[in-house]
Amino acid sequence: MISRDDELIALLRENYAAFNRGDFEAMARTFHPDIDIVGGLAPVRGVAAAREWLEPDAFEDQRIEPLDFRVNGNKVLVRQRFTGRGAGSGMELDLTVFVVFTVEDDLVTRAEGFPPHEEAQALEAAGLSE
Repeated sequence: MISRDDELIALLRENYAAFNRGDFEAMARTFHPDIDIVGGLAPVRGVAAAREWLEPDAFEDQRIEPLDFRVNGNKVLVRQRFTGRGAGSGMELDLTVFVVFTVEDDLVTRAEGFPPHEEAQALEAAGLSE
């Protein structure tokens, strides 16, 4: 029998796979209509805005690799590695960040990003701080 934690991780793994193959429509189908994406330059709200935000514009090549998952109820903390190459500049980017996903009724309702130096805040947002 598959646990709820395993189901949440499988949902997010498929989202990462969809992102990496450029299938942003598949990702958007797992988003709640009022999804909130925060922690970047500007908050993104709603599935249409999230779908548009996913489209690469600053990067000619981009990939996200989930490194590990920690589940707490309906929240999943993912430590992920982002790699990309700037469109035009060719500048390489390679960084590890944290994202806390909130999932309700098998839809992602919130994704909150944290830079590497804010691991404690990411743990707190996921309800995993000691």
